Amino acid sequence: MKLQLDTLPSPLGTILLVHDGDGHLRALDFADYEDRMQRLLRLHYGEISLSAAPAPGRTTEALARYFGGDYEALGVIPVITGGTVFQRKVWAGLRTIPVGQTFTYGGLAAQIGSAGAMRAVGRANGANPVAIVVPCHRVIGANGTLTGFGGGLPRKQWLLQHEGAQFV
Repeated sequence: MKLQLDTLPSPLGTILLVHDGDGHLRALDFADYEDRMQRLLRLHYGEISLSAAPAPGRTTEALARYFGGDYEALGVIPVITGGTVFQRKVWAGLRTIPVGQTFTYGGLAAQIGSAGAMRAVGRANGANPVAIVVPCHRVIGANGTLTGFGGGLPRKQWLLQHEGAQFV
């Protein structure tokens, strides 16, 4: 699979944007987590090649608006992911969590019709290749504390605070 890579400065460091020729976002990660992104891309798509190319303007503009405080701006970014049917169901569920709110793994499992599948939801959440846009950062522990985030807990905390979410 041939994909394109661009970088974008952000308040959280350089972001890597992987998109296809049709302008769909396939991955979003942080430059210091490029190895993780490459691993997830191989896992979801098999053999890939990345070439440097500008990301679609609607993607970069939406991200700039989001970081500027327009939290709904990310909804215009078209996303296509690989993954299993269950993973894609979890990732679609993540996009329904309103800005400024958080869900627990159990709450997300119940929302997608898989009550009791907290661990499976957690694994799918951790395999999300499109951070921020598919807001896996909005999932926290059952006790209200921050739990893992592929970009690191300080970034997760920043994103939640930026969105006005309450957590411990």
